[in-house]
Amino acid sequence: MRYVVGLSGGIGSGKSAAAHLFAELGARVVDTDAIAHELTAPGGAAIEPIRSAFGKDMIAPDGSLDRAAMRRLVFEDAAAKAQLEAILHPMIRIEADARCMQSTAPYVVLVVPLLVETAYYRGRLERVLVVDCDEETQVSRTVARSGIPAEQVRAIMAAQASRAQRLDVADDVIDNNGDLAQLREQVLRLHASYMTRAGAA
Repeated sequence: MRYVVGLSGGIGSGKSAAAHLFAELGARVVDTDAIAHELTAPGGAAIEPIRSAFGKDMIAPDGSLDRAAMRRLVFEDAAAKAQLEAILHPMIRIEADARCMQSTAPYVVLVVPLLVETAYYRGRLERVLVVDCDEETQVSRTVARSGIPAEQVRAIMAAQASRAQRLDVADDVIDNNGDLAQLREQVLRLHASYMTRAGAA
């Protein structure tokens, strides 16, 4: 069985930056958001089920999911959100499991933004790693990166597990209130720990 570390954190916490550093050190990173993007890209396996469920208005001219339109819909309609998740989540899980099992790296970092909210992955993990920062930092980073208004970022945060809930399930925590050098130092320390735990050190 592969040694799998689940990496999570709220929007704007720096999950992607941490995952990138783990990948540089030789870990296999499996990102469920990246898988979701592949499934909803032009020709992706989820496009036709989404078109059947929601109509052609949710498909962009290039054949991909119209993310802005879908985001608006699922924010306002809980039933639509559940319907979209029923299409996407099983596909994401199958692909994530396959990529974890195929890995030949010393250990796998499985990035699951909604790890706390999704019971499925918890039993598949050796450790849960949470990237944490204060909420104002989350907002400012997300606004700078995505250009979406601060109030929309706060609405997304309110719909996710709370910071306390994430920290409550964490085996390991990265404090990402600082700069990239401080993030790298913490990743290096955890990498050494995971290599030892995975029997690869």
